Amino acid sequence: MQSTTTEAKAPDSLAPGRLGTVDIVFFVVSAAAPLTVAASAAPLSFFLGGIGAPGAMLASGAVLILFAIGFTAMSRFVRNTGAFYAYAAAGLGKPVGIGVAFVTVMAYAFLLIGFYALLGFFADLTFGNLFGIHLHWGVWSALSVLLIGLLGYRRIDVGAKVLAVLLTAEVLILLIVSIAAIVENGAHIAEATAASFNPVNIFFVPGASVLFVFGFGAFLGFEGTVIYAEEAKQADRTVPRATYLAIAFLAVFYAFTFWALTVAFGADGVLALANSDKLEEMMFIAGEQSLGAWAGVVLQILVITSFFACALAFHNACARYVFSLGRERLLPTVFSRTHHRMRSPHVASLALTGVSLVVMIAGALSGTDPYLGLSLWTYAAGVAGLVFAQGVAAVSVIGFFRKDRRGHGVWRVVVAPVLGALGLIAAFAIIVSHFDIVSGMTGPVNLLLIGVVPLVFVGGVIAGLVMQRRSPERYAALNATVVVSAPQERAAASAPVAAEEPVA
Repeated sequence: MQSTTTEAKAPDSLAPGRLGTVDIVFFVVSAAAPLTVAASAAPLSFFLGGIGAPGAMLASGAVLILFAIGFTAMSRFVRNTGAFYAYAAAGLGKPVGIGVAFVTVMAYAFLLIGFYALLGFFADLTFGNLFGIHLHWGVWSALSVLLIGLLGYRRIDVGAKVLAVLLTAEVLILLIVSIAAIVENGAHIAEATAASFNPVNIFFVPGASVLFVFGFGAFLGFEGTVIYAEEAKQADRTVPRATYLAIAFLAVFYAFTFWALTVAFGADGVLALANSDKLEEMMFIAGEQSLGAWAGVVLQILVITSFFACALAFHNACARYVFSLGRERLLPTVFSRTHHRMRSPHVASLALTGVSLVVMIAGALSGTDPYLGLSLWTYAAGVAGLVFAQGVAAVSVIGFFRKDRRGHGVWRVVVAPVLGALGLIAAFAIIVSHFDIVSGMTGPVNLLLIGVVPLVFVGGVIAGLVMQRRSPERYAALNATVVVSAPQERAAASAPVAAEEPVA
C-alpha cells in the first residue's frame, strides 16, 4: 500500500508536528511514574524478590530494548495513534489487530482508574498529615479526573509542558536523595553493588521471578512513543530516538535508585526494613536520614504529583487509542472527532473523563478501599493486559518483516524482535503465575481478573472474523487510516511530511 500527502487537514486527524523527542519522552517517562515506582515498587521488590531488585530493573530494560529495536523499525512503515492495533493488523492480520486493540484500551483504562484511586488515597493521606485538610479520597480523585480531563481536552503540547515540570521535580528529588544516601553511607557501596548485580540474586534465588513482575510493570507506557507518531515532528527520527531514550533512562534510573536504597541501609539492612512494618516508608526514611525531615515532606508531596503526571499520561494515551478505534469504526465514529482548534481527540477524552468520574464516585460511595482494593485490582489486570499486548506486538514485527526486510539488517528485524518477543512472553507467563502478588487476591476473583485479558482478546479476534464474513466492505476498510509505506518510499521516509490521507 502507498500513501500520499496533502496540505489539507482531515476532520479526523490529529495536529501534526506538535511534539519533539523531549516532549514524547516526558509523556512516556511520566506514565512510568519513577517516583511512585521508587517509593512503592522498590520496597515490595526487596520484600518479595530479594536483593537482586536493582539488577532486575536493568534486565527488564534490556528485554524491552530488544523489543524496541524491531518496534521502531516498523514505526517507520506503519504509523497510527492506535499503535499496537496497527502493528498487529499489519503483521499478523486484522482480526488479531482488533483483539489487541481492545486488550490495550482495556489495559490503559484499568491502569488509569487505578492511578486515579491511588492519587486520591495519597492526596488524602498527605494533605491530612501535613496541612490538616481532611477530604474523602473520592473527592481528591474526582477533582483529579476533572483537571486531567481539562488538560486532555486541550492541545497535546499543553499536557507535555505540565508533565515536563512535574517529572523534572520528581526526578530531581530522587537524584538528590539517592546521591545523599550514597555519600552518607559510602561504606556499604561494595557490598551493595556485589549483591545487587549478582546474576544469582537476579535470576536464580527463590522468589527472583517476582522481581520481573515489578520490573516490567515499572516500564508501563514506554510504547507510548509510537502512539504520538501522528503528532510528532519528523516522526521517523523522533519516535525511535524517544523510545530508546525513555527505556534506557528508566532502566538506569530505576537501577540507580534501587541500588542507592541498598547502599543507604546495607544489603542486610534493606531486606530487614523491607520485612518490617515500615516497608512502605523506605524511600521517605532514606530521605530523612540523609537530608533531614524536609526531604520526607517533599517526597510525600511529589508522590501526589507523580501519580497526577502518570494519570495524565495514561489519559492521553487511552484517549488516542479510543480515537483510533473510532476512526476505524471499531467504536462509534463520534470518538474519531478532533477539536477544530485544539486538534485534540476531545470527544474520546471527554468520554474517558466521564467514565473515570463515574467509577471514582461509585468506588467512593461503595466504601471500596482505594489502596488495597480498587487500585490493586485494576493495576493487576492492566499490567497483564499491556504486557500481553506488547508480546503480540513483538511477534507482529517478526510477521511484518518476514517476507521483506525493507532494507533493514537481520539483527534489527529478525533476531532482536525474536529475543524481545520471547522475553515478553516469559514476562507475561511470570505475571500470570504470580498474579496473586500483583492483585492481592486469590481464588475466583483472581481468575476473573486475569481471565479478562484472553476473553477480550479472543472476543476481538472473533469480532474481526465475523466482520470479514458478514461485512466484507467494512472489513476491507479497516486500517484505511494506517500509514504503511511501500519499500520504494523508504528513501523519503525521514523527510518532514504533511498530514497524510487515508490509504486506499
